[in-house]
Amino acid sequence: MRRSSLPAVACRVADTLIARGHHGVIVSPETPASTAADAARALGAHPTAITTSQVFLLDNDPVLLLVADHHAVDLVRTGKRLEGTLRPAPAELVERVTGQPIDGTAPVGHPTNLPTWVDTALSEHPEVWAAGGHPNTVFRTNFRELVRITAGLPIQVD
Repeated sequence: MRRSSLPAVACRVADTLIARGHHGVIVSPETPASTAADAARALGAHPTAITTSQVFLLDNDPVLLLVADHHAVDLVRTGKRLEGTLRPAPAELVERVTGQPIDGTAPVGHPTNLPTWVDTALSEHPEVWAAGGHPNTVFRTNFRELVRITAGLPIQVD
């Protein structure tokens, strides 16, 4: 997809990626993908190489977990690893702190930097795909780069 045809929020994500040393290429699969499995098929990727950006409240502070799509975050165990109480953030808070729609939330490009943790299961793939800030937009990266561009920390979430 040409930059001029990307929604403004996806352009902001691309700019952030470039500023952090990533190539900044965001694509929009020709086949709309409403689920991670659909996205994996459209991209020719393994379904477990799709990452979802999920906002939680750690105690009362918003945090971002980048999770391999096939994993469900164990709130109790992950909360203990993060030394607090973890619970899903309300949708309106997610959109406010990320500046992006829930169904296209990227790992970067938010109005403020959220404390970020990256699911170690993503390290099993040579490449992973993450949302580009708008529904049906994605970018390719790898686990090490994802940790670097988000200033995230690796964590086991299940």
